Amino acid sequence: MTITDHHDIFIGSTNDGWTFLLLNRPAPHATRILTGAGFTAREHQGRTVYLLPPETSEDAHERAGVAAYGLMTHTHDLVDLAWTTRPHPAGTTARPHVNIRFHDGFVTASATTDQAQAILAQHGFTNADTARHFTLPDGLSEPDTLGAVIRAEAHLFTHGLRVRVDLGIATVQDIPPAQHRARSVPLPPSPPPSKGRSR
Repeated sequence: MTITDHHDIFIGSTNDGWTFLLLNRPAPHATRILTGAGFTAREHQGRTVYLLPPETSEDAHERAGVAAYGLMTHTHDLVDLAWTTRPHPAGTTARPHVNIRFHDGFVTASATTDQAQAILAQHGFTNADTARHFTLPDGLSEPDTLGAVIRAEAHLFTHGLRVRVDLGIATVQDIPPAQHRARSVPLPPSPPPSKGRSR
């Protein structure tokens, strides 16, 4: 498996600025939900990849949010590590406080502030060659590695620290192919709408 395959829904970014969404279990009306939010469906190496082209982070954030809201009526098992959907407050530079990078089976991180360093350490990152460079232990399983990154990114975000996660996927063509699964269980349908009057 790859890091993109452990959750029902995975949202990420390529290094050249595309936002992508992968469904690892089929969801009712997914294509309608995603194309309605502005994604384009493309067949790629045995799977459907839903794509947003490079655009402003505010636009990508809004479109991905609409898509996630629609899909979460079927599952809450969603991971969003897309740097392209992270809006930047007005007047700030695009330079993140933390860079986290997946490459060659390892995860490394660099931090520009003492607070960011402390948060990385809380989630299992250890100092590498310098005080501001970190790595995750290489003995972790893939789900544990991904979980550490998800928790660290969320913790950093709650403190107002900007994070860029580099998934090691250079372009759309480098998105991993679908994994072969013995049995693909569809997500349950959403409940029928209420017959009461909406407000």
